[in-house]
Amino acid sequence: MTAPPLAAVASVVPGGEGQDDNAVVVRCLDFTFPLSSSPTIQQLSLTLPRGSRCLLTGANGAGKTSLLQVLAGKYMVGQDAVRILGRPAFHDIHLVSSGALSYLGPQWRRDIAFAGNNVPMQGDIAAGKMIYGVEGVDPERRERLIKLLDIDLNWRLNKVSDGQRRRVQICMGLLKLYQVLLLDEITVDMDVVGRLDLLHFFKQECEERGATIIYATHIFDGLEAWPTHLAYLEAGRMVKGGPVGDVPELQTATKLLHVVEHWLREEKAGRRQREAAAAAAQAAAPKHPNPLLSSKHMAFFR
Repeated sequence: MTAPPLAAVASVVPGGEGQDDNAVVVRCLDFTFPLSSSPTIQQLSLTLPRGSRCLLTGANGAGKTSLLQVLAGKYMVGQDAVRILGRPAFHDIHLVSSGALSYLGPQWRRDIAFAGNNVPMQGDIAAGKMIYGVEGVDPERRERLIKLLDIDLNWRLNKVSDGQRRRVQICMGLLKLYQVLLLDEITVDMDVVGRLDLLHFFKQECEERGATIIYATHIFDGLEAWPTHLAYLEAGRMVKGGPVGDVPELQTATKLLHVVEHWLREEKAGRRQREAAAAAAQAAAPKHPNPLLSSKHMAFFR
């Protein structure tokens, strides 16, 4: 396999030639869903060192969720295309079963039959039963997460709000220690205080334990000082990214929201220009008569 161009690599650890210092290595990744006519991810390369916090962003449909699911080992790709902690995400089953690689997504709805750990969710179940039903957990960590997420152990999960249910889900997903954590819009139902407290917890996890986190979100309030790396996807390609200190727009703007908004508007304008140009080219193309259609001459014989 030929090496990708340097511009395609999100981040290279200074002085780190091998993968020992890298938690996530994605190299020239192409991925297409079965029966799909177009690729979802195209020639995407990304390298993240241990302890980094990567903010994954882009327009709806850019491929953020698909990328996270591929990194989580949910879809088969080449063993050298995605390496998590030096191991292939899909092929190394122990990587996920051990908890070293953890994925938290938005799949938390009232109609889901199970919430994991053989705990049914549709019934009248207390939050405490679910949280304390997870075995092999550090008791201090469990108590810290319950307090951090402001969870009432007496909540009945068939009666509480989506935001409260989300807190229980997040707590259960963070009980066991991870080395790489993939987050897909998990704070969308949370209030401002709860979201900021959780982001502070994630920052501590990276700084104190060397965990690596990739966080996909459309909510940028209070995130200016949070990420160490950034990746912006457009139509399955990573068009902007790297350490935040290497992204020029982030050095002059005071709000991360304004930077991402500008990128999204540029992308939208460019897409509309391409669509207009394609429509104009199609309209200007010479029209060739279809031989199967009737003509005035053929009408004479009818």
